[in-house]
Amino acid sequence: MSLNSGTKLLFMEAFLYLGWARLLKALPFAKVAPTLGIRMMETDLAPNPAQRNVIKHISQAIQVMSRYTWWESMCLVKAIAGMKMLERRGIESTLYLGTTRDESGSMIAHAWLRSGPYYISGYEEMERFTVVAKFGNVSKRQASQRGAVNG
Repeated sequence: MSLNSGTKLLFMEAFLYLGWARLLKALPFAKVAPTLGIRMMETDLAPNPAQRNVIKHISQAIQVMSRYTWWESMCLVKAIAGMKMLERRGIESTLYLGTTRDESGSMIAHAWLRSGPYYISGYEEMERFTVVAKFGNVSKRQASQRGAVNG
């Protein structure tokens, strides 16, 4: 409770977006995918120093609050929540979906989120996975400048 009010609000926002993302995860992926951004588009890797602290704080809020939800808040839930928090602030991001096989040969999936050169969530295990889909989330203005269309 000794956190400043800005941090408390950010943690509350992360908690709410984690809940919203968990609800989305319960829906068929075909209905959720269009809300994630432009399919198979990757956003810029160049750093934006002005956004670095915001991205860092959002990443920390997602990591901390995911431990306090009474619902499952694993990789996809954290990636969607982080993406929406960045989107609210006009910061572009790319959500990656990957697959691999575990030790028993079963197919497993993982999701992670990147903005510029910074990873917001899922970075701990991403190297093990082969990217099978990605969704670039940019503002409508940025999308029209790139000539990108969601679909």
